[in-house]
Amino acid sequence: MLSLRKISTSYGAIKALCEVDLEVEKGAVVTLIGSNGAGKSTTLRSIMGLCRPHAGDVVFDGKKINGIPTHKIAAMGIALVPEGRAIFANLTVLENLELGGYLQADRGRLKLDIDHVCEVFPRLKERTSQLAGTLSGGEQQMLAIGRALMAHPRVLLLDEPSLGLAPLMVRAIFDAVDRINQEGTTVLLVEQNASLALARSQKAYVLETGRIIMQGASAELAVDPRVKEAYLGEVQ
Repeated sequence: MLSLRKISTSYGAIKALCEVDLEVEKGAVVTLIGSNGAGKSTTLRSIMGLCRPHAGDVVFDGKKINGIPTHKIAAMGIALVPEGRAIFANLTVLENLELGGYLQADRGRLKLDIDHVCEVFPRLKERTSQLAGTLSGGEQQMLAIGRALMAHPRVLLLDEPSLGLAPLMVRAIFDAVDRINQEGTTVLLVEQNASLALARSQKAYVLETGRIIMQGASAELAVDPRVKEAYLGEVQ
């Protein structure tokens, strides 16, 4: 469904990605792991057109999309939940969700979409009139994911969804991601918690200083000695 073919992206003279190849199959959860500064977020931003690759192609559903404006990529069916959530803190939970559904002209359908998000994240239902900036970190992450779901994405890009959250909230977030995937949404997950990411995905890539150095089934990479030592904190 989504593929990166020899993608290279730079910030000025700094090369962030170098000839990255990556495939995301329809219906899968694919994870991208690596240390801070490896280029994981840049990979997602390159897909969304927020960073323009200077070489290579991003292909979605058979169509090359690099060079297309970000809002048109979103309308095609790719949604990004950015690191840091980027919710609208001075708007209510409901208003944030409504903004996520800005392409939906049918108000009746918009309400059904909001109801579905509140079913996936029951905490949000209790807080629809609350200002988003007053939510807990975990609730804000739920809102960020819920806002993305309002656009009916075919591919959901998640950037560090567990960052800074308590373990119980992390579990709730990832249980919701599992449900979202089971309902038919393909997921590309960037996650610094490599153990969690590998346990919740089928396929994984390891990114190091802008290059893919390993790839394969998540279960296989989880027991690979190099991955265990470098990313799972297990010294061989």
